[in-house]
Amino acid sequence: MKEPGDQDSYGERLDRSKSPGKRSLSSLKSASRSAVREGNKASEDATDETLTEGGGESYLEDDDYSMEHLEGSSSSFQDDYVETIRESQYLEAPASASEGAEEEVKKKISENFFYDYMELVLMPFVTPDSNIPLDLLTLVHSFGYDCKKRANLQLLDSNTVMYIAGNQLILLNLKTKEQIYLRSSSGRGIGVIGVHPDKTYFTVAEKGVFPKIIIYEYPSLRPYRILRDGTELAYAYVDFNYDGTLLASVGSNPDHTLIIWNWKEEQPILKTKAFSQEVFKVTFNPEDDEQLTTAGSGHIKFWEIALTFTGLKLQGSLGRFGKTATTDIEGYMELPDGKVLSGSEWGNMLLWEGGLIKVELCRAARKSCHQGPINQIVLDEGEVITIGADGCIRIWDFETVDTADSIDETGLLEIEPINELQVGKNVKLFSMIKMNEIGSNFWLAQDASGAIWKLDLSFSNITQDPDCLFSFHSGAIEALAVSPLTYLMATTALDCSVRIYDFASKTPLAQMKFKQGGTALAWVPRLVSYNGAQIIVGFEDGVVRVLELYDPKRLTVFAGRKKVSDADINLKQVFKPHTARVTALAYERDGEILATGSEDQTVFFFEVEKDYKPIGYITTPGPVCQLIWSPNSHPDSTLLIICENGYVLETPYPTIKEEEENRDVVSYEIKDMHIKCFHFSSVKSKTLRFIEIEKRKRLKELKEKQKEERRKQLAAEMGGNGEKEFHAEEEEVEAEEPLPEIFIPSTPCHILCGFYSEPGKFWVSLGGYDAGFLYHCEFPPYDKNSAITEMKNEPFDFRRLEDTEDNPIQAITFSIHQDLMFCGMQDGAIRVYILSQNNPSLMNMVDYWHFNIHDNNYGCVKGISTSFDDRFLVTTGADSNIFVFTIFSEFELKKSIKAKVPSPRFGIEAEPIPEDIEDPKSYSIENARRKREHDKLMKEVEEIKAGKREKLKALRNEFWKLLEMNQELPKHMQFKRTDFDVDSKIRAEIARKTAFKIHEVEKELAWEKEKHELSLMKLQNRFRESLENDIIVVRAIQSDHKISSYRLVKPSKYSKFKRISLTERRASKLERSEKEGAGRKDSQKDTGGSISVPEESIIEKGKKFRPKTLSEIMVENQIEKTRKLILKAERAQLKIQQRKKEWEELYKSKPQDDFEDPRDVQAIKEAQLYMGDFNLKTAPDYKIPEHMRVNAAKKKEELGHLDSMAHSKKKNMNKCIISLRDLKVAVIEEIQCLVQELKTIQATLHISKHIPIPEVPQIYPEEVPEKRFQYDEEILLNFKRQQIQDEKSHQLEESAGSGGGFLRLSSRKDGDLTRDSLSKSSKASASSADTAKLSEFEKVDPIDVELEIMKRDEIKHLYMQQYLTNRIKELIVTFDAELRLLRHQKLKLDTQMKLSDLHHVTLFQEMLLLKNFEKQENILQERVNSLDKEEQDMQWKINETLKEMEEKKNEIAKFQDQEKALYAGFQAAIGENNKFANFLMKVLKKRIKRVKKKEVEGDADEDEDSDESSEEESSLESGEDESGSDDEVFDDSICPTNCDVGLFEMALQLREKRLDIEEALVEEKKSIDNLKKEHDALSKKVKIVATNLNAAEEALEAYQREKQQRLNELMVVIPLKLHQIEHVVFGEIPSDLSGTLVFSNQSLSRLQERITQLHEENAKQQKLNKECRERRKQLIREKREMAKTISKMEETVRQLMISKFGRVINLEALQTLSVNTTLEELKIRKIRKELLNAKEMKMWEEKIAQVRWELMMKTKEHTKKLHQMNDLCIEKKKLDSRLNTLQNQQGNAFQGPRKADIVAKDKVAELIQLQAERILALKEEIALLHKKGGLILPPIQPPQEKEMNPMGL
Repeated sequence: MKEPGDQDSYGERLDRSKSPGKRSLSSLKSASRSAVREGNKASEDATDETLTEGGGESYLEDDDYSMEHLEGSSSSFQDDYVETIRESQYLEAPASASEGAEEEVKKKISENFFYDYMELVLMPFVTPDSNIPLDLLTLVHSFGYDCKKRANLQLLDSNTVMYIAGNQLILLNLKTKEQIYLRSSSGRGIGVIGVHPDKTYFTVAEKGVFPKIIIYEYPSLRPYRILRDGTELAYAYVDFNYDGTLLASVGSNPDHTLIIWNWKEEQPILKTKAFSQEVFKVTFNPEDDEQLTTAGSGHIKFWEIALTFTGLKLQGSLGRFGKTATTDIEGYMELPDGKVLSGSEWGNMLLWEGGLIKVELCRAARKSCHQGPINQIVLDEGEVITIGADGCIRIWDFETVDTADSIDETGLLEIEPINELQVGKNVKLFSMIKMNEIGSNFWLAQDASGAIWKLDLSFSNITQDPDCLFSFHSGAIEALAVSPLTYLMATTALDCSVRIYDFASKTPLAQMKFKQGGTALAWVPRLVSYNGAQIIVGFEDGVVRVLELYDPKRLTVFAGRKKVSDADINLKQVFKPHTARVTALAYERDGEILATGSEDQTVFFFEVEKDYKPIGYITTPGPVCQLIWSPNSHPDSTLLIICENGYVLETPYPTIKEEEENRDVVSYEIKDMHIKCFHFSSVKSKTLRFIEIEKRKRLKELKEKQKEERRKQLAAEMGGNGEKEFHAEEEEVEAEEPLPEIFIPSTPCHILCGFYSEPGKFWVSLGGYDAGFLYHCEFPPYDKNSAITEMKNEPFDFRRLEDTEDNPIQAITFSIHQDLMFCGMQDGAIRVYILSQNNPSLMNMVDYWHFNIHDNNYGCVKGISTSFDDRFLVTTGADSNIFVFTIFSEFELKKSIKAKVPSPRFGIEAEPIPEDIEDPKSYSIENARRKREHDKLMKEVEEIKAGKREKLKALRNEFWKLLEMNQELPKHMQFKRTDFDVDSKIRAEIARKTAFKIHEVEKELAWEKEKHELSLMKLQNRFRESLENDIIVVRAIQSDHKISSYRLVKPSKYSKFKRISLTERRASKLERSEKEGAGRKDSQKDTGGSISVPEESIIEKGKKFRPKTLSEIMVENQIEKTRKLILKAERAQLKIQQRKKEWEELYKSKPQDDFEDPRDVQAIKEAQLYMGDFNLKTAPDYKIPEHMRVNAAKKKEELGHLDSMAHSKKKNMNKCIISLRDLKVAVIEEIQCLVQELKTIQATLHISKHIPIPEVPQIYPEEVPEKRFQYDEEILLNFKRQQIQDEKSHQLEESAGSGGGFLRLSSRKDGDLTRDSLSKSSKASASSADTAKLSEFEKVDPIDVELEIMKRDEIKHLYMQQYLTNRIKELIVTFDAELRLLRHQKLKLDTQMKLSDLHHVTLFQEMLLLKNFEKQENILQERVNSLDKEEQDMQWKINETLKEMEEKKNEIAKFQDQEKALYAGFQAAIGENNKFANFLMKVLKKRIKRVKKKEVEGDADEDEDSDESSEEESSLESGEDESGSDDEVFDDSICPTNCDVGLFEMALQLREKRLDIEEALVEEKKSIDNLKKEHDALSKKVKIVATNLNAAEEALEAYQREKQQRLNELMVVIPLKLHQIEHVVFGEIPSDLSGTLVFSNQSLSRLQERITQLHEENAKQQKLNKECRERRKQLIREKREMAKTISKMEETVRQLMISKFGRVINLEALQTLSVNTTLEELKIRKIRKELLNAKEMKMWEEKIAQVRWELMMKTKEHTKKLHQMNDLCIEKKKLDSRLNTLQNQQGNAFQGPRKADIVAKDKVAELIQLQAERILALKEEIALLHKKGGLILPPIQPPQEKEMNPMGL
């Protein structure tokens, strides 16, 4: 063992610590210091010791500021902080008494101070006044590892890791495997460890009552700082901040205290309660030390250090799960932006933001990210790494995780990992740390299954496989055994492994895995195995295995062995005596008997010499925990059986029966064995009462002695008065306390261990209430009649053990000489008692040595044993640790001790390995025997049942005979069927019970039925849904040829979709220029071809057609005429413009003198790229063309394309094979029909003329695999029968379960394919049978005609027989030929598919490699794209600036033209001989200053006076300017006499226009200057961006070259034949082909042809060059001639103009001469106005006609009323005349006319006259209207004369 004290002195290694600080925290500290100092009281700490360093100087330094006491959210530090200073703690100087002020004086610890390790560490306890040395046991090695402890793997440097092992901290060197141990200071264990970010310090947070946190310096391993009172019992986690200046710790149960420490000053800064449940972890945010996170059982909490008015506080925000189920959180990670990513129990990741779950991340199809909890999440190099308990490490894209957000109500987001690594099978990763190796990405992983792994997470083509550095037991180590011959030990645990160690040389040798965990272990004694090579192991399923250890290096044959280990284990024998876990194994002292004990309350005995033949077993009253055979010192060989529930049995040596006697025994149970029993009854209370009585008795005797001495003293001093005084004192008697009560626990305490002392006597150690003693017990005499359960026995002696009330002895072993008793305690400690030899009563158990080694909470010592020579002690615990100690001896041990592995037996390599028992449900020995007897009994019962069935069958036959006899009787004598029933209700009851039972069975099996249906559906979905085609094997009929289809699954993920490439190829500048040029030409064509034609007028659709008037026709004609004239002028003008544009384009297209054709430039560039000396891809200066650059996305697409092509080819081949299978089915059907017909024909022929019938081919099950899933009731019943028959053989069960039974049964149903043909053949056979029957009756000799017919039929049948046979052969041969042809095609396709697979592997490796390069490549490509885009934008801005400059220049030219036109127009208006022309021109050209327009509206409200004054000033200034320029002063405000006022006003107006034009010109020139400046700045920026772009492109090209080099390193498989290798040296193929190239024949021939093509092209180019030179000379001559021709034509045109027009005119103006558009428009407007007036007149005429029509209707109505009145008048006259007649007849008195009648008559006459006048007026009006074109009204009819006559009477 190496301790830190063994190194150099601490004084030589000072000044190694550093204390970097962070500004934010220091400011917070200072603020809190000032805030808290006001409310704190002064306290003083004083000690009597002052610690000094090596030179005697004090390490304390006084400061002027007081001690800080900072407060948290749940606990305040405002009270006095008084700390008890122990040894090795700093000292505060006491305040002087004269200072009345209360101050806190804080003593700052020197950075060079260190504690003394030997004073700090816990030393072993030794009984005082004993001679036991402290180094009685010395730790030399640890083989264990507590793999399930959280964060129990830390890295100190590249070669050193540390982890906790019980009460030890182990520093392990990965290279040398050397271990260094640091002991716990409390002795109660270590809670957690942590490492400083700089790897210069590490923390050890311990367990115990108010445990410490000790900070060690590395590599000196000296205690540097100690943090106290941070929690009550144990620490759960510690973590440094990013700078290492602060330390956070969180406690475990019960307080869960969270503290932030200023660890260098050993002071807490903040303190609070983290949570009410278990907290797993606490960490600082790497980006912000003021933020922390804690997580644990069912919670996650986010903390922030806040400065409040009361000081610094830790404010925690509990994460709310919301809709997500609450989960324990083991792993989490703080993101840079403050979000937190955590794991969950179901394997998904939770992204937290603001205390809420932002999104839950899962994989595609809602699969969880890991199959189990996520134990750790790490952010490394921009990638998120998750470590899961499923043994997988998955890499996720950080950007995807950081920007993740929910997209639906479920809150789930599906993402896929970038990479993943499956470490191994049955691996449970718990934590992982990165190794500090430059240029590599190696990690160390803690495996909860008991291993430490080295993992390579580079994910490249050279990535190393996971390497298991160390392998350990996982969980509690159940048993330990040490070799009786050498330094070997064996251990087993519930992790299903058995391991062998050489503890002398500190080397693990071998291990063997099983399917069940080991629970008991024993080394076979030398009496059985002389070389000590065998161990026996018991397992939790009741199986016992005998294993043999040997040295494989000593084997005579090493065939096929590459690496030979130092030891190997071989399975020698296996048997199963128990049904529950085996708890104890023990060999009898002579090695003849093996006893095994189990929790099934049985002890089994085996005869060792006869290959462990079973002897029998006995039952015990409780589970067996220990078996001990009596030692050789005892006269008889007996077995001590210790049960857990308080029973101890002693059995004698079992009697071994002969085989003949044992053959007929039903069970192995031994019932006649004389077993002694001891049922332990608790005596602890009695013992304690007895001890108390003895204690009081001794105390009373002591008091009596003291009283006697007092009496004598008083008598001597006072005489008689002394006696009185003594009696007075004696009367004051104190009352005694009551004695402890007798208590016996209701549940008996468990017996933990025991051992023999003497024959019939033993010692036991108990747990629970009876702990604290060793009890010496004795068996009572054997009594056959006494019941074991009613027995109550008490020990006759005991030994009290110190400090074992709650810490009983768990395991005991002795040294060889019985002078040392080694005890393993329940709290993981080791206690050694010094005994005297041959002292079984343990009388002197006083002195002992005690040391805590295993974990105190869960490190109970399971096994303890010494080596064969008492030099070593080995302990195993429930904390997975194995410790090896050297026992103190006066003789020095040899330095190089190594165990000797037994040599292998002769012929061990040829021995068959026995069949192992792997099924935990297999029968034990006893159950197998009982099953055999039960089967024998059931067989006898079945025979009896068969006899009964035979009798019932005979009775049934007799009954059927009676029924037949009854049927033969006459009907009136026959019995009815119901008369035979003995009781009619019996049948109904039987039917009812049957139906009820069927219903009950259906109900019972409903759940099973549903379960199996669901299971079947899941299996089909899992295994069949993903299959497109299963393997179909089609066999030939005559030969052994066969062809099988491909097993096709659905297309892979690569072929389902195409991912968009992240890095698209950037178009080259040449391509962009070509595109821009093409686009520009297209735009020019579009603009040039577009002609603005005025739209024609469109008549509204809703108006009805009506004939046009003359005026409308005139307007349209005028408009059309004008339009044609305008269109003609526009066409002429457009033609001129087009001709100008063509000339411009022609001149633009004219190349310059140094012009080069772009096609030639491109051709030269291509020639430079693709012609000449090509570089290979392996060349260092190889430049990858842009079109050949690939990335992971393109490679994935290529993979998908390859998969889809292979899938389609396989699919097509499968279709062909299925068609061939269908052809075979059809052929077999036809052959069956032909064979049946052949049989029918042969039935009519003589047997001598028969031809052998060909055998009908069959359909094999493998040809119709789909029938495996087709079943009916018969198939299921047969399958069930087959399962019952094969249930004893597991392999046959599996084969049956895989569907073999279905195949055999379904093959019988192949006849269904040819059912129709068989029915036809059956009909034919039936007809032949009928003919045969008829022939039996017709035995008459045939006549000649019949003989002739028969002969013809025979010839016909012979022909048909031969034809059918040939037809069958033809079908078979044809099918076989088709199969062979298709088989040949499939072989070719197989070759292609193999090449495709090889290519697939290459592509996949390339894709993995490209993924590693993709991230950096994307960054470079994005930079290139951004710079290119920036360059394009700037170039676009430059082009826009140039366009604006051109536009501005055009505007300036327009303004100048306007100014010239203004002067020209004014000159024309003035005329030639105007005497005021100069004056008016001066007025026009005069320069005046004008007031600029106000931009703000408020300025318009200024005073008018200021405006006038400014105008006067401007006019004066203009006048002065003008006078300065001209000698003559004139006033332009007054028009001169005789000057035309209109011209003067016109000059003023034009002057304003001129000034506007000049101002616009100035503005335009300023704009041009600004644009020039902008253009220059942009040009400079473009140059800079172009430089950066070139640099970025070069970097990208270098990265592409590096990627190509890495791709070149990949191995590509190319199968070649020897004749394809043309690179030979001296006629032989060289051994090294690395310098060769592989070409296809086509490529090689193409290259060879290219040579001749290049020669031809060279000659052609030379010829073309010569022709071009001649052509150039000819063009120069033609150009000269054309120039002469042009000059002649121009002179001719000029002369023609002068002769025709008298001067040279502008032909364009002449051609574009048009009509006066204003006059034409006025004419058209006039015509349209006339049309509108005509329409209005017509409208009024229509209104007049409507009014006339209304008048006519009124007149008609009035006339009708007049007619009515006339009729009434006539009727009145008639009535009057009748009345008059009657009156005349009545008397003569009234003969004359009456006066009234005369008056009425006059009125009627007047009325008639008025009517006549009215009629005349109407007639005149009618006539008038008739003349105006009105309607002619019908005349009014006058009244008839006869009607008017009475009126005249």
